[in-house]
Amino acid sequence: MIVDAHLDIAWNAISAGRGFQSEPAPGYLISRSSLTAAGVGLVFATLYTAPARAGRAMRTRFVYENEHEAHIMALAELNYYRSCGLHLIGTKGELEAYVSGWKRGQLAAVLLMEGADPIETPSQLGAWTDRGLRIVGPAWGATRYSGGTGAPGGLTELGVQLLKAMRRQRMILDLSHMADQAVTDAFEQWRGPIIASHSNARAIAPGDRQVTDATAAEVARRGGIVGISFYQPHLRTTGRASLDDVVRHAVHLARAAGGPEHIGLGTDLDGGFDSRHAPISNLDQLKQLRGRLHKHFTRAQVEGIMGANWLGFLGRALPD
Repeated sequence: MIVDAHLDIAWNAISAGRGFQSEPAPGYLISRSSLTAAGVGLVFATLYTAPARAGRAMRTRFVYENEHEAHIMALAELNYYRSCGLHLIGTKGELEAYVSGWKRGQLAAVLLMEGADPIETPSQLGAWTDRGLRIVGPAWGATRYSGGTGAPGGLTELGVQLLKAMRRQRMILDLSHMADQAVTDAFEQWRGPIIASHSNARAIAPGDRQVTDATAAEVARRGGIVGISFYQPHLRTTGRASLDDVVRHAVHLARAAGGPEHIGLGTDLDGGFDSRHAPISNLDQLKQLRGRLHKHFTRAQVEGIMGANWLGFLGRALPD
C-alpha cells in the first residue's frame, strides 16, 4: 500500500471545481480512480483554507477574512469528504482493521488541518476531534497561532494554548509551513507525536518552506516522519523536476534523520498546481519510484518510504 501524507482534495474540489470522484481534470493528477489505480490506499486528506491575502496569488475567491469564515469553510470541506464516501480513519483499531483487509482499489483517509485558523479557539478543538480530525499544522502563512511560510515568527500565546489542547486530545502536530522560530518553540513545548507532512530538504532547495537537517533529525529523534513534497520548487531551484529529485531528497533526509525509516511521501500533488510543476505526468508513474529508490535502499526500506513508515507511525500515534 502506498501512503500519501498530503493531498488538498476538498479545497481543490470546492475552490477550483476539480471533483474527486471522476477522472483527474485535464492537466492534473489526482482523483479517486488515479490514486487507487496507482496503488495508493491511504492519504492524509487536508482541511485547508486560504486567507484573503492569498486569494489573488492562488487565483481563488474561496478565501476567509476571519476565523469564523475559516471555520465554515473547513466544515464545508469536511462535508465534501463525507459526500464522497471517503472512509476516515481515527483510531489504531480502525487503522489495523483497514490495513489488514486492504485490497487494491480501496482508499481511506486521515484528516489533517493545514493552517489552524478554522479552530476558532483552542477550547473548540474537541469538537474537531469528534468530527475525525487527527493532525493539525498550526501554520500555512502566518495564522493566529504561529508564524509560517514567508511570515517569520514563533508560536503565539494562542498557539501555545492550542498545542496544550492538542496534547490533551492526543493529536499529531504537523510542522510543515511553520516558521523556524515556531518550530523551535514547538520543540520546546510539544511532547506528543510529530511530523512534517510535506517538507523537503532545505539543503537542496533553499527557503523557509523546507526543513533543515537539524529539524529532520529532531523529528526522527521523536519517532516522527518527514514526507517528501512533489512540488517542483520544493524539489529543485531551476529546471524541470523528475523522480530522481524525489530520490535525492529521500537520500539526504534519510541521512539527516539517521535512517530511511523516518522518511515517507507527502506529495501535495493536489495542492493547487498542475502536472507541469510535478516530477510525473500521471500518477501511474509513481510505481517507477520504487526502482529508483532501490539504488540507495533495501527493499524493506523502499516499502517503508512508499507507505509502511507512515502506517507504523499512525499505529503508534493514533488514539486507541
